[in-house]
Amino acid sequence: MAPRGFFTVETGLATVQEYERKQLLERIGREGATVGATIPEHIEIQGEDVDLREFVFEIKRRDTVPAGERERVDQAKKNLRRERREREDLIEDGEISREEGEALAEAIIGIDRALNALENLGPTNLEAEIEAQETADKKRWMSFLKKALGQDQDSQGSHRSRSP
Repeated sequence: MAPRGFFTVETGLATVQEYERKQLLERIGREGATVGATIPEHIEIQGEDVDLREFVFEIKRRDTVPAGERERVDQAKKNLRRERREREDLIEDGEISREEGEALAEAIIGIDRALNALENLGPTNLEAEIEAQETADKKRWMSFLKKALGQDQDSQGSHRSRSP
């Protein structure tokens, strides 16, 4: 089964061999697969043409992502993950040629690159981030004080007994 409008089975090319499928799957699963990879300029996701590179760079240019934009980014990441899975499934089980498999693998690596960029965005709400850091600092400080004062056994006030 070919993705919507992406490939056709009637290309006249030989179906990809099992060892070639394994090579393609290994390539997209490799830890450093996205190093040096470019984000595709356009990609068809869920039947819709998306200017992926422009979208990612537009979002990355900002220091923080406003709450309204965060929902848009989260939806885009969800759609990209779904599209990645569908393309990976095609490599794994689809009737595709070696050339179609290569194109799918390249698209998947590009999608992974876009996902990495979108996952590494800064905090969306600086005030909430600062508050969370202050709360964590207070908890660490209280824990330190309890240990220093010998109250780290439990909240009942039982202290370590000293033997003579």
